[in-house]
Amino acid sequence: MKILDWYIIRKFLATFIFTLLLITVIAVVIDTSEKADDFVKSGLGTKQIIMAYYIGFIPFIMSMIFPFVSFISVIYFTSKMAGQSEFVAIMTGGVRYNRMLRPYVIAAAFLSIVFWMASQTGVPKANVIRTDFQANYVDKNSSYTPDPTKGNSYYLRVDSLTYVGMRYFDTTSKSAGNFFLEKIKNDQEYYNLRADRIRWDTAKKMWKADNAIERKINGLHEAVRKVNDTLLNLNIKPSELKRDEYLKDKLTTAQLKQFIHMQQVRGVEGLNIYKVELYHRDATPFSVIILTLIGAIIASRKIRGGSGFHLALGIIMAFSFVVMDKFAVTFATKGHLSPVLAAWMPNIIFAGVVLWLYRRTPK
Repeated sequence: MKILDWYIIRKFLATFIFTLLLITVIAVVIDTSEKADDFVKSGLGTKQIIMAYYIGFIPFIMSMIFPFVSFISVIYFTSKMAGQSEFVAIMTGGVRYNRMLRPYVIAAAFLSIVFWMASQTGVPKANVIRTDFQANYVDKNSSYTPDPTKGNSYYLRVDSLTYVGMRYFDTTSKSAGNFFLEKIKNDQEYYNLRADRIRWDTAKKMWKADNAIERKINGLHEAVRKVNDTLLNLNIKPSELKRDEYLKDKLTTAQLKQFIHMQQVRGVEGLNIYKVELYHRDATPFSVIILTLIGAIIASRKIRGGSGFHLALGIIMAFSFVVMDKFAVTFATKGHLSPVLAAWMPNIIFAGVVLWLYRRTPK
């Protein structure tokens, strides 16, 4: 790389780091003011709050604003260079427009890789800290009190032949009522077990059914018997039955893939929200490159209004990107839009914007 490349890359990274830290500090201040009452009610000291919450919150907020900070940073320092006629001097010196964009792509690719690596493991682990504090100290103080019985009924497919169901699962006692187990082969049920109660045996790591009625069906013949305290290997752990609204944010990419696979095997529906999160972890880092190119192409032209106009235009485009992303996620989770398409749709559309702006830009 030449002096021009290092010059633009240094400006890009320096502006990016400064902007990222500045916005993060502002976000922390705003969040602290909003959760002041929750912090007081928690009874934790300042150091405990930092270790139990902000160690997780800071990476989370950085991951949220990362692509847009890179976008705003590019627009800011590039418009400053354009205002000082630096690009006129660069182009007059014989540097082609494509060559001038190369350091932007290199810096954006570096940031994209860093962001991608953090999204796979680092940010989810930080979210464990943040969401645990949120669930234990913030959500409990909320004025909204959900129905304790709502969402405690489960109907699952354990394997290709076995289906189970239970109602009113209690996460504390690890037990549930109205349990049934059915085995079906070739559209014919050949085994059925029903129990008044099922509970997790912590010593044997298996489920135990109380007062169960077992039926073995062979054509027109049926054998019925009553069994007490029978052990069942359902390939389901109590932790997997706990409703966790933050689960998709807390799982690393490897764990999220495994979770989706297991839920699909069990016949669970409504997994699009997890699939969108999985594909988002690849699509969002790539958006750093797309937004960087848009910012560089827009801000490299010297026009009236200077940085102010460029920043205003950048904010509008960033807002459009966010709105498009939210609509795509909503259609995927509530409608029939493919999760892959929902995650990548903003990138695909804005890649077209990059191509359109590039063709219209004087070179």
